[in-house]
Amino acid sequence: MRVKYRKGAPEHLQENTHIVVENPVDFKGRWAERFGNNHPIHIEVGCGKGGFITGMAAQHPEINYIAIDMQLSVLSYALDKALEANLPNVQMMLVDGAALTEYFEDGEVAQIYLNFSDPWPKNRHEKRRLTYKSFLATYERILPSGGEVHFKTDNRGLFEYSLVSLTNYGMTLKQVWLDLHADEEFSQVNVMTEYEEKFSSKGQVIYRLEAKFQEK
Repeated sequence: MRVKYRKGAPEHLQENTHIVVENPVDFKGRWAERFGNNHPIHIEVGCGKGGFITGMAAQHPEINYIAIDMQLSVLSYALDKALEANLPNVQMMLVDGAALTEYFEDGEVAQIYLNFSDPWPKNRHEKRRLTYKSFLATYERILPSGGEVHFKTDNRGLFEYSLVSLTNYGMTLKQVWLDLHADEEFSQVNVMTEYEEKFSSKGQVIYRLEAKFQEK
């Protein structure tokens, strides 16, 4: 998601350090202290404007959620949503998704969400895709044995690429949706992102998958 610079965004984050973690490396292996409980941790890499993470946190108070984005303005909008929702199980980090092992111990994260990631369509940018093998290796380290990645996109090219990348990495595709919103049962619990609402309202197909790493 590319968002125009938001005036006052740095100050907005600095004024809300009870939600935005200033030095996330300090909590590596100690996230239970930050949340004040031992609930499972789910993270969204590339959180957009926060609709998904706050929606999930409202549905599942028994889970701790961390929204991650490397764009300051984007995270400031997500912070707006978190402040409005006033949920105790949401935290945010302004960091690069490629460096997650700096902030989480091996196996410390229970589940990962990738929603409407930048497709980086040019071949020379393949390594920037969040389902590229180097990212998968990072996810595998911070997830438990057999941990899962849940992925949604409107981009067919990225979806097809991801199916191949995850399979080649040795992951098991638990479930694949080629038209997510046609699944009426799942739609009842599906939490949409801002992009998802926009694209689906125009009749665009939304793709989704759930993939599992090998048991160790």
